[in-house]
Amino acid sequence: MSTEILVYILTPLAAVVVVLTRLRLARGDAVAGQFQISERLLLVHTVAGTIALLLWVLFLAFPEDSFLGGSVVGIVALGFFWLTVIAGLLILTRWLPTRGRHADDRATDGWSKGPGLSILAHVGLFVGVSVFTYAYLTSAV
Repeated sequence: MSTEILVYILTPLAAVVVVLTRLRLARGDAVAGQFQISERLLLVHTVAGTIALLLWVLFLAFPEDSFLGGSVVGIVALGFFWLTVIAGLLILTRWLPTRGRHADDRATDGWSKGPGLSILAHVGLFVGVSVFTYAYLTSAV
């Protein structure tokens, strides 16, 4: 499979990660994992992910010789993607084990039993953004 096709397949999956993370963690009741996640961190993940996706889609859709298809838009989109990845990996810290008397007193995950879905999504986003970066650097897209 060519790198370009892989980029076009992974782009909507990145959107799914950003949207589902927002939906899973934005509710006001108990969230899955050990710790509460900062609203600010969730906001950074959502806003940076939305900007990254918007710019990345524009970069992919427009011709290379136009402004929106040019290298500046691609670099800025990748920067926002990496910010999203860092925020997403920080969100995964809610699954770190705790020690102490009340260590097993945690909320359960409503969509899955345990951190599997979150790990798949955020490590997958890391891999996807790495592919985007590789594709950009090798001029595959």
